[in-house]
Amino acid sequence: MKSVSINGSVRAEINKKATKALRNAGQVPCVLYGGEAPVHFSAEINEFRKIVYTPSVFLIDLTINGKDCKAIMQDIQFHPVSDEILHVDFLEISDDKAVKIDVPVKLEGFAKGIQQGGKLKLNLRTLRVKALAKDLPDTISIDVTELGLGQSFRVGEVDASGLELLNSKSTPVATVMITRAARAAMNAAKSGN
Repeated sequence: MKSVSINGSVRAEINKKATKALRNAGQVPCVLYGGEAPVHFSAEINEFRKIVYTPSVFLIDLTINGKDCKAIMQDIQFHPVSDEILHVDFLEISDDKAVKIDVPVKLEGFAKGIQQGGKLKLNLRTLRVKALAKDLPDTISIDVTELGLGQSFRVGEVDASGLELLNSKSTPVATVMITRAARAAMNAAKSGN
């Protein structure tokens, strides 16, 4: 899993006025959960650009007032109009405790159904998994080569060794949709027999 470093400083005050002053100074208010007590801190807004606007999942090396810890981004709040980052929640992780996180899905191969005129649809962009931090992959790869027209690849078919998939086993991850052109070709082939 990719990792990114973020430097932060502990917040002295956590009221609305102090939070607004932080945002005006180009800082993002943050909270780190998972330790003995929640740690309220702030970090430069530019530090988040590399982890927020991407589908990838990152392991974050947090340095707060010189103290280091590993964490994952658990939640993020955006301004409803300007889309500016308002607040970020982090979850501290340890090597012996499993975490729940969404991992991006990556489709590989050229489905048979596409060759027959179908259209590949990705139903789930991410899969919710539970695993130790050291076992978390960057992406979950799914080979769709064998999918024909109207067929789906379901969560229960995903090869996820070392991961516990939390999505429903019957949920389709990817489906080859039957397009109008493919349906017309199938109907013409049936009527021609």
